Amino acid sequence: MKELRQKLGSMEYDGLITGLNPPTRVDGGTIARLEAPAVLKRGTLLGKSDTGLLSVYDGTGTPDCILCDDTEVGIDEDVPVDVYAAGCFDPEKVTAADGYAVTRADRDKLRTYSIVFKAATPAP
Repeated sequence: MKELRQKLGSMEYDGLITGLNPPTRVDGGTIARLEAPAVLKRGTLLGKSDTGLLSVYDGTGTPDCILCDDTEVGIDEDVPVDVYAAGCFDPEKVTAADGYAVTRADRDKLRTYSIVFKAATPAP
């Protein structure tokens, strides 16, 4: 019976997900290899190319999903990842490529995939 009361792990709330509607849905994707190794952070907005590979969204291609976990991407091979294909996210926690700000048109396109943005309610 001791095993039934064992702590398996813990989770820290980071504020990325801010609502229950639309329901969060996790899917799989593949991030294209990079020119220089990098660690992509949880909450990175990814775009999909015509080939179906994902990359950090910079305004080109189609905004498609949000990265679930920090992920190391190298120069040698494409990397399979878990992504949020739907859900309600804090716009302050979602990042895109350096120097690119997510536009209203990007948000409208993401809404067609059931990805919406809602700021987290501040604590009283």
